[in-house]
Amino acid sequence: MAPLAHIAMYKVCDDNGCGEGDMLAAMDAAIDEGVDVLSISIGGGPSLPFFNDSIALGAFAATQKGIFVSCSAGNDGPFNASLSNEAPWILTVGASTIDRKVTATVKLGDGVLLDGESLFQPKDFPETLLPLVYPGINGDRNAMFCNQRSLNNTDVKGKVVICRTGGSTGRIAKGQVVKDAGGAAMIIANSQITGASTTADAHVLPASRVAYKDGLRILQYVNSTPSPVAAIVFQGTVIGDKSAPQVTSFSSRGPNLQSPGILKPDIIGPGVSILAAWPTSVDNTTASVPFNVISGTSMSCPHLSGIATLLKSAHPDWSPAAIKSAIMTTADLINLNNEPIQDETELPASLFAVGAGHVNPSKANDPGLIYDIQADDYIPYLCGLGYSSLQVTTIVQKQVSCLNISSIPEAQLNYPSFAITLSGNVTRSYTRTVTNVGDANSSYTVNIVTAPGMSVSVSPSTLVFSAVNQKLSYQVTFIRVGSGANQFVEGALEWKSVKHSVRSPISIQYV
Repeated sequence: MAPLAHIAMYKVCDDNGCGEGDMLAAMDAAIDEGVDVLSISIGGGPSLPFFNDSIALGAFAATQKGIFVSCSAGNDGPFNASLSNEAPWILTVGASTIDRKVTATVKLGDGVLLDGESLFQPKDFPETLLPLVYPGINGDRNAMFCNQRSLNNTDVKGKVVICRTGGSTGRIAKGQVVKDAGGAAMIIANSQITGASTTADAHVLPASRVAYKDGLRILQYVNSTPSPVAAIVFQGTVIGDKSAPQVTSFSSRGPNLQSPGILKPDIIGPGVSILAAWPTSVDNTTASVPFNVISGTSMSCPHLSGIATLLKSAHPDWSPAAIKSAIMTTADLINLNNEPIQDETELPASLFAVGAGHVNPSKANDPGLIYDIQADDYIPYLCGLGYSSLQVTTIVQKQVSCLNISSIPEAQLNYPSFAITLSGNVTRSYTRTVTNVGDANSSYTVNIVTAPGMSVSVSPSTLVFSAVNQKLSYQVTFIRVGSGANQFVEGALEWKSVKHSVRSPISIQYV
């Protein structure tokens, strides 16, 4: 993302995991050494209060020094409330697909062609139809997932073997099980949970990973004939997938458990089948090929870190919160097919999957308005979470007495998105302040996007600026409509000028 950036790496993980003391020590070292951006592709642990979360603690210290912090949302999706790195001073990054697929097409005996993916693209594998077998056809779960030693009593020699995602064996390890049993090739069929999300993996034999609906089509064919056959045709790299960007199934989802009034994740970025440096050979030969193709929010996080680096270079006076605001309020909401961004179900993705949307670096460089937050602005917010003075002191590393501070509700933090909880007939109003970083003389008019069950009003409805860096405030009021409980509704608040659209997503929960 930022090819001229200098990179400092701090090793905090080994075969035993990532020690909290090691992570904090590395973050301290990075802060002392004057980095501009911290990229932390670590997450997936239990959701912890910020005063017990080593990454949140280190990230706050970085924010106090003006250092931007970007973190992975985690790979525990598509389940709700599966997020890591929920603190508002962190940019929390989910993962999306790109329009490139490394295609391996499954050709069935009835002529149907189904596109899957595999990084391993053997040039000498014949396109001849081979016997197709599903070891789990009788309900044996070990065989269904091609777990270790599950194929010992199944004749798979020279055949194309169908394995399901899941079980106790990883995708590449499933291929080794098939290969050891004499199988010629493998089809990995997605579960319903993983849906349409496929990845290009460095398989150990000819293989193709197919979407859930395509896996059902293959099994339907197997059940329709006494002698099913299939081939895998390797297409190489294919560019132009119109479903991209799509939220991938593994990308962790909100809502935010530690701070429900802060919408997370903040943003999504490329995280599926991304070229990555790799210390060992992955091409099934003895040659050293120091690259692999990897999928995870660990891939999307550094994309956003690089984009933040470019923004910091272009706008050296912007705070970390200003950079985050620019990224969030300019994000894209549609895919290459000009439709709303989808998730693994191939339906429009929720705010708890996409956050503000998919990053658009060039738009982020000229956002028009920003929502700024200084490090000390988080103190009233932390007191408002109900943390004790000692717990807040632990986070901010200076003496704080919440008794002497006017605490604020979460939604009052000057954040570029809204996550509101409404109960009964209560009306909630909050103030936001925007800073003009566009043309000195500019006027913005509010546009509110609502869904059934939402009522949102903004005052004033027009903001008129006469100088760069001028700040203006507005009040937004949320009114309960309807009687449904435990429901989430979604909308947006946009400030529009001739040149800019500054968009904040809105999530409202009725309880």
